[in-house]
Amino acid sequence: MSWFSMKKALQDYIPQEAVSKVLKLLEHDHLVVKIKKERKTRHGDYKRLPNDRHQITVNSNLNPYRFLITLIHEIAHFEAYQTYGGFIKPHGVEWKRTFQYLMLPFLNPEVFPNKLLPLLARHFKNPKASSDTDVNLALALKQFDVPNDKIYIFEVPFGERFKLYNGKEFKMGQKRVKRYECVEVKTGRLYLFNPNAEVELLS
Repeated sequence: MSWFSMKKALQDYIPQEAVSKVLKLLEHDHLVVKIKKERKTRHGDYKRLPNDRHQITVNSNLNPYRFLITLIHEIAHFEAYQTYGGFIKPHGVEWKRTFQYLMLPFLNPEVFPNKLLPLLARHFKNPKASSDTDVNLALALKQFDVPNDKIYIFEVPFGERFKLYNGKEFKMGQKRVKRYECVEVKTGRLYLFNPNAEVELLS
């Protein structure tokens, strides 16, 4: 993707007020950003390519605020590698500090809605490997997604059956401290789900 086409593409995917700041972060000859079709297991990723090149990918189906967070998350991997080398933990303290530093200029009402800012401030005190593990933030971000026919795990009645994106069917069980016990119908195996997992309720 050329610099011009990347700039044009980013304008369609992130909040307008964030575009110029993001482009400054991407001014590296050896860094390529690609926008991918939806991947169910990740929002984005970062990898070192041969010949000292680096690639970031982000899913195209993310709402502008989640896309921006994901993009900065992956840029932080690149910057942490550039600063500290390749032997650091992927989501260790070096990455956390880098992610916090890079996100700070975006945490304002010109970029994010006011109702997201307190949740983001709390999250970035100690950012996780995935924003989805921060249930309150994940639920708040999903309010900006395109509506679909899925519901959250915490909305599924006890004993009812539901289906995941991969077709596996489960029966709703009890809530533990934070997560929900669910039994896979086919195997009888017990699984734990975060309350913000999106599923399809079976009639």
